[in-house]
Amino acid sequence: MGFIPHPHHAIGVLGGTFDPIHYGHLRMAEELADALGLSEVRFIPAGQPPHRNAPRSAATHRLEMVRLATSGNPRFTVDAREIELERVSYTVDTLTDLRCEMGTEQPLWLLMGADAFLGLPSWKNWRQLFDLTNIAVAHRPGALIRPDTLSTELRQEFDNRLISDEGRVKEEKGNPEATHPAPSTLPPTPAGRILLKPITQLDIAATDIRARLQQGHSVRYLTPDCIADYIEQHNLYLTA
Repeated sequence: MGFIPHPHHAIGVLGGTFDPIHYGHLRMAEELADALGLSEVRFIPAGQPPHRNAPRSAATHRLEMVRLATSGNPRFTVDAREIELERVSYTVDTLTDLRCEMGTEQPLWLLMGADAFLGLPSWKNWRQLFDLTNIAVAHRPGALIRPDTLSTELRQEFDNRLISDEGRVKEEKGNPEATHPAPSTLPPTPAGRILLKPITQLDIAATDIRARLQQGHSVRYLTPDCIADYIEQHNLYLTA
């Protein structure tokens, strides 16, 4: 029997091509789930992502690999809606659909890495994301996102919505040094906040995994054994 979310517990959403899924994805999801007290992390593989070239492996393979990799964690679930669209999928549309299903009061967190966050202004209707979800940004320990590295428009949202890892909230008005309880003790907030969270740095990338496979090298311990076995069984990523 799977994990049944409490209606007031936050749910996380982790999208990506997962081409293939690896320990970097899984560890990020696990650590952010712990940090935010998430009852569920929903993995949503992209069908046709708008920001990059077509994935190297077919959607059916990527979806099956995500299911295999997450099957042992009752807190992880898989959502195939973007793959079933059979057209370009946008995060804002997916989150809008989720909001229609979950209602406006369900706390929701979009999980992403620092690079994705820095590119947020290139996403479709990106400001609307803050009406739909909170955003948790995973980063390397000691490698904080500095406001001066952000575009002007992203910095405005960042300054107004940031909850630091120590629980400090930058206020739009009043004392900017005011502190609030740490994220785990804050009242559930459906949307609109940004949290930066340092996580264990696993320098693993799907592009590197694919390159190793093309060269005939092992990818064990970069991705779960079940994924390495699936890739071998289906002869994935053998050509450039």
